[in-house]
Amino acid sequence: MDYLFFLSLFLLLTLSAAHRKAPPVAAVKSVTQEIQQACAATRFPQQCQTSLSQYPKLPPNPSSLQFIQAAVAIYSENLATAQSMVKSLLDNAGGSRNLTMAASTCVEVLDNSNHRTSLASDALPQGKIKDARAWLGAALAYQYDCWSGLKYANESAAVGKAMAFIDSLESLSSNALNMVFSLDAFGNDTASWKPPVTERDGFWGTIASGDSGPVGGVPPNLKPDVTVCKNGADGCYKTIQEAVNAAPDNGDGKKRFVILIKEGVYKETVRIPLAKRNVVFLGDGIGKTVITGDANVGLQAMTTYNSATVAVLGDGFMAKDLTIENTAGPDAHQAVAFRSDSDLSVIENCEFLGNQDTLYAHSLRQFYKSCRIEGNVDFIFGNSAAVFQDCLVLVRPRQLHPEKGENNAITAHGRTDPSQPTGFVFQNCVINGTEEYLALYHSNPKVHKNYLGRPWKEYSRTIFVNSELAVILTPQGWMPWSGDFALKTLYYGEFGNKGPGSDLSQRVSWSSKIPQDHILAYSVQNFIQGNDWIPSSSSATPSS
Repeated sequence: MDYLFFLSLFLLLTLSAAHRKAPPVAAVKSVTQEIQQACAATRFPQQCQTSLSQYPKLPPNPSSLQFIQAAVAIYSENLATAQSMVKSLLDNAGGSRNLTMAASTCVEVLDNSNHRTSLASDALPQGKIKDARAWLGAALAYQYDCWSGLKYANESAAVGKAMAFIDSLESLSSNALNMVFSLDAFGNDTASWKPPVTERDGFWGTIASGDSGPVGGVPPNLKPDVTVCKNGADGCYKTIQEAVNAAPDNGDGKKRFVILIKEGVYKETVRIPLAKRNVVFLGDGIGKTVITGDANVGLQAMTTYNSATVAVLGDGFMAKDLTIENTAGPDAHQAVAFRSDSDLSVIENCEFLGNQDTLYAHSLRQFYKSCRIEGNVDFIFGNSAAVFQDCLVLVRPRQLHPEKGENNAITAHGRTDPSQPTGFVFQNCVINGTEEYLALYHSNPKVHKNYLGRPWKEYSRTIFVNSELAVILTPQGWMPWSGDFALKTLYYGEFGNKGPGSDLSQRVSWSSKIPQDHILAYSVQNFIQGNDWIPSSSSATPSS
């Protein structure tokens, strides 16, 4: 505990005020050459050296795995401190609705961060490096979300202190993740490790599989465990949330809990917690089974994260044949229809309707097949590793004065660290407008501008492969966020697309044509390890 107190105090006091800046160099006890070598792979090497040199459980002549385990253990201890700090903020929020909401979200996301860290710790000795990297990347993302949420409720010295501590925690988490990146990319010899690199540095990683063909989806002929219907008769649950609550907690991973949602419009907020794994929603069809809500950031103390009509934390979620929408009005701004933090999730033949921020693919590995997604501003966003296959992505008119024109970004990916294995990949999709939008566009094309994406965060990554890009897309293709932010660190790539919006001759200089030799880096298997967990059409049980 003396070690933990020293390290926590050091990190808190030496951090600079600017978020995600490396702390100043401080005197530490002797740093071995081995520690210096391992820490050279990180974005914050001085902080790495300080923490590892002070860690009493690091053995002499540590292996690459032992370095990583020590780095994870260090930030795990500090994560526990951060969890206590945000719980204290929540307990003492008093009448502040903004702080109550921000601290409540922090409690949830840091709990998820702890869960993912624990999974990664178990995976590393088993050689499951891809899984560990996915989970540590998500753990870091949740810490950033907590810090970012508190920024809008910074009402006291206690909040500022918590933010500074979480900032230091992110640097520790980043360092552990950077080491896992090097282990994955360069192997066990720490002499070969180096700071994380991306496609912008000419690095695409190792291609594990040459298979770029289609994979499965939601298995057919699943037998419902429970049914939801509007009248609640004949043993049906009347609400979807009641059916979710009936699912077992912490299942063994070998059985799905299938909820059949009969035709009808269900106006409710649905939450699938972390403990509810392998939940499946089956509807009666797009436009027939409709889950609807209208929460939005225009409401007092409401946040983008909490505005989702349906939000999923439990892993292995599946959905098929239904519509999820957010019908918030024209002054609503951010209003999410569906938010997913479900690792290894499969969504097939579903419709997501909204305006700004329709689909929040927040974190971890997600697969969308044959879905329809509508919106206008940043309407597919988040920091997940998500593949969209055979999807129809449609721009719809802005709600206020649509005839005056607009600048729409279809995607806004939010990767904050180059070691996070995240990004959006669109395969064989159609990018176009709704009938209403197309009529508007053709009436005055010059004022209606649509872009494939813009960089929400510094290492944003979005890929379009073999897709049909309609005329509504601007020749420039991609849109900056603000000034030159992220333009040197993002990766926006295109390959094999067709249609009038696919011409690369006038694309912005900071986007890329993916080299053919590297296109398989974005296959379902290589990008999200999909062949290992997405069921084939004949599969009836989850992959182990």
